[in-house]
Amino acid sequence: MTDARERLRQIIKAESLLTGGAFTLASGRPSGYFFDMKKTMLHPEGMALAADLIIEAIADLPEVRFVGGLEVGAIPLVAAVAVRSWPKRPLQGFFVRKEPKGHGTNKVIDGRLEPGAPVVLFEDVTTTGGSVMKAVNAVRAEGCTVARIVTIVDRLEGARDNLAREGIPLAALFTREDFA
Repeated sequence: MTDARERLRQIIKAESLLTGGAFTLASGRPSGYFFDMKKTMLHPEGMALAADLIIEAIADLPEVRFVGGLEVGAIPLVAAVAVRSWPKRPLQGFFVRKEPKGHGTNKVIDGRLEPGAPVVLFEDVTTTGGSVMKAVNAVRAEGCTVARIVTIVDRLEGARDNLAREGIPLAALFTREDFA
């Protein structure tokens, strides 16, 4: 494990891993542990480390110029990656709303996205992949292709297989096993 990855793991464990309770996940499943990743993603060092590791995780996709994800979890990641990508490999950021905002442009996708472009989507925590599929469907409606989904933590509860059935590879910086 690199020093940066190990340091991010330590921050996640200290700031974001909640145990000893009864939690309901976005998938509706109950769990005895929960990753409250906003604590890490809004931590200065945690955010910088996550962004750098994500940029490293997509270095093999030079054709990708646009990165995004579903609100709210992906917004800090998208912003951090866009900032940290400058000037070496500028990446444009966007986010997908769960619902159109109902006023103004009434967009589902906000930010910078070119229709038809290859994209990478981010998630803070992945369980079954159901949440990120909302973002996948929105960008596919714009003619975009999803080259990869990058998650900070994969809970190992089916997301990789579910996304593979959609033809989308999942890259995880960590899995739940890194916190056992």
